[in-house]
Parts: sequence; structure tokens; C-alpha cells
Amino acid sequence: MKYLIVGLGNPGVKYENTRHNIGFKVLDHFLKDLEDPWRVDKLGDVSTIKFKGRTLVFLKPSTFMNLSGKAVNYWMQKEKIGIDNVLVITDDIALPFGKLRLKGKGSDGGHNGLKDIIATLNSQNFARLRFGVGSEFSKGRQVDYVLGEWSVEENETIKERMDVCCEIIKGFSTIGLQQTMNNWNNK
Repeated sequence: MKYLIVGLGNPGVKYENTRHNIGFKVLDHFLKDLEDPWRVDKLGDVSTIKFKGRTLVFLKPSTFMNLSGKAVNYWMQKEKIGIDNVLVITDDIALPFGKLRLKGKGSDGGHNGLKDIIATLNSQNFARLRFGVGSEFSKGRQVDYVLGEWSVEENETIKERMDVCCEIIKGFSTIGLQQTMNNWNNK
């Protein structure tokens, strides 16, 4: 079985350590023990690994956040991966910092990356792992906040939260969405 694990973010050094790039950061964390895991390919950086008899295709779209659907659709078609085997990892300002929520479907929740994926795939029925980045911004400053870098306090906590994200990815690809949600949501 094949799975497409998509981390949402924006390409480039300018965005590397921003809250909006937590999807990229989680994938990098998952693959941290591999030497040079990423290859530049069409519409993104891609890495493929075997895990417990499954093939996991990791994707960091190079299309910028708000146009992520094109890259997701391309790699689903290229790798012949059905929508039930797609997991998108994204930031979420509606969740407190570090809170993780795995869902099997849903709206875009105001997230432009998810909005583009939903529009491109013409479906909301794909799994998404939302990583809470908090909402510590004043009115009208949302963009500055998500494109801002992590605070010192957040950086101290983020590794443990990314470890949990890695366990969620492993669970999604082995025991399935429902059991993984039961095991990890609200923890």
C-alpha cells in the first residue's frame, strides 16, 4: 500500500522557521535520520521510504501554501494513491499551541492551503493533521503571526509535539485513520 504524506508550508529560507511551515518541519523531523532524504521533483520536494510493508511518499509542495492542491493532485495521480491514503499536515490558529487534531474529512477551516486542496480534488474527504500554533495576535495581524517565527518558549516544546506527529503518521499508515484518531486525539 502507498500513502501520500503532505506537509504544507511555503518554500524558501524566508519562511523556513515560521508557524505556517509546521507541515514542512514535521516531515523534516520524521526523516531526520536519513542522509539527504529530499529530492527536488515536479511541484515539490519528495522523499519515499518503506515502513512496515508500506510505501510512504512525503511531499513538501513548492507551489506555495495557497496553491498546494496542484502538487497534491499531481503526486496522487503519479503515485496512484487514493484519497483515503492521503494525510495533509498543516498549521491551525484555532487550536492552542501544540494541540494536535487528526480528522478524516472536513472544511478548510479558513486555511487557504486546505481550501486549494479541497477545490483541486473536489473533495473534503482526506485526512488532515492540524497542528495548533495558537492565536496570539491582535486583530488584523493573522498573516504576520503565521508568517512569524516560533518564540523561544514554543521552540522548547515543539520537538516533543513533532515526535507525536511522527507517531500519528506511522499509525495512519499502519493501523488506519480511525484507530489512530482514537489513540492520539486529545492527548
